[in-house]
Amino acid sequence: MKLYMKQKVFSWKDRFTIKDVNGNDRYSVEGQLISLGKKLHVYDRNNEEVAFVKQKVVALMPKFFVEIGGEDVAEITKKFTLFKPKYVVNGPGWDVQGDLWSHNYTITKNGTPIVSIHKQWMAWGDTFELDIAPGADEVLVLAVVLAIDAVMDSQEAAND
Repeated sequence: MKLYMKQKVFSWKDRFTIKDVNGNDRYSVEGQLISLGKKLHVYDRNNEEVAFVKQKVVALMPKFFVEIGGEDVAEITKKFTLFKPKYVVNGPGWDVQGDLWSHNYTITKNGTPIVSIHKQWMAWGDTFELDIAPGADEVLVLAVVLAIDAVMDSQEAAND
């Protein structure tokens, strides 16, 4: 299954939709305008929250948690490296590999691809294609990708 995440260029808070291959709205994502740390709510088509991504505010390296059904199901941590960003996804036991600077990477479990993420460069705003493997938990996949993107955004903002 392919999903497309297009983030707005100018927005006071994160608010965008996730679309399917036919251009239909599948999920919506909404951030909190005022909060300690980044917080993202993921809603389905019925406007029911299906996932919550929150940043741990006091941490040496960026760390995010994914909640589904009120339970923490994943912890995404950026590891300290000198050249290439590295992320660890605890909980589901996933590995992140690829060129994260270019937003072209794959999340795997035991070598089996769960999702491939590709940034579309000729688009207004950040647009990502998520190619999710059959049988994968698409809500968890989406929430983990959102957490990794939030870390990358915060790193870019700190460098500017």
